[in-house]
Amino acid sequence: MKFFKILLFSFALFSTNMLLAKETNPISIQEKKKKFFKTLVPAINSIYMELYGNYKRIKRNIKNPKYKNYISTLKKAYKVKTDKDLLKALKPHPRSIALAQAAVESAWGTSKFYKEANNVFGIWSFNKNEPRIAASQKRGKTTIWLKKYASIRESVKDYYKNISRSHAFVEFRELNMKTDDPYKLVKKLTLYSEMKEIYTQELAAVIKHNKLYKYDKP
Repeated sequence: MKFFKILLFSFALFSTNMLLAKETNPISIQEKKKKFFKTLVPAINSIYMELYGNYKRIKRNIKNPKYKNYISTLKKAYKVKTDKDLLKALKPHPRSIALAQAAVESAWGTSKFYKEANNVFGIWSFNKNEPRIAASQKRGKTTIWLKKYASIRESVKDYYKNISRSHAFVEFRELNMKTDDPYKLVKKLTLYSEMKEIYTQELAAVIKHNKLYKYDKP
C-alpha cells in the first residue's frame, strides 16, 4: 500500500517501557542501556556533526555562484525546488530524538533487526536487490522486509536521510527550522509509527526519563 511506503515504519509492536517492564533484573536494564549508549551516542554524534557542518556551509553559501551546481545537485537529491526547502532538508534534528527513536525501535539494542542487520530504526525495505532480512511476522500473506546495514553508523545515516526526504515529515522539517525543542518536535513524528500519538508520547517519555536532552548540548 502506498500509504505505508511514505513511512519509515516502526516495527516496535510493543513499547520499550513494556519490554523493560518484563525484565526481572534491574541491573540488566542498566547494563543494556549502558551498552546501547556506548554504541549509539558516538554514531549519532558523528552523523549529526557531519550533517550540521554541511547545513551551515550551504546556508552561508546558498547564493554563492561557486556553489550553484552543487546546490542544484543537492536539490535533485533531496527532491526539493527552493533554497528554503533545501535548508529544511539539510538541517539535522536534535540528537535526543534520534536516540529516543533508536531506543524504542531497537528495544535498547536488543531487537533481532538490531543484532542481525544493524537496523537501529526499524526501517523497512521495498527493494529486493538491497541487503535485507525478513521479519518473523507478516502483513496478511505479505512478507515484511527490513533493511540490512553494514554498520550502525550506516543505519543512523540512512535514518537521517529518510527523515530529511520523506513527504511524511514535511511538518517535522518545518518545525525543526524554528525550534530545537525535542518535546515539540516529536509531536510531528506520528507518521513514523502505526501507533501514531502513542508513539510520540513514548518518545517524549524516553527523552525525559533518560535525560536525553543533554546530548543536544554543543
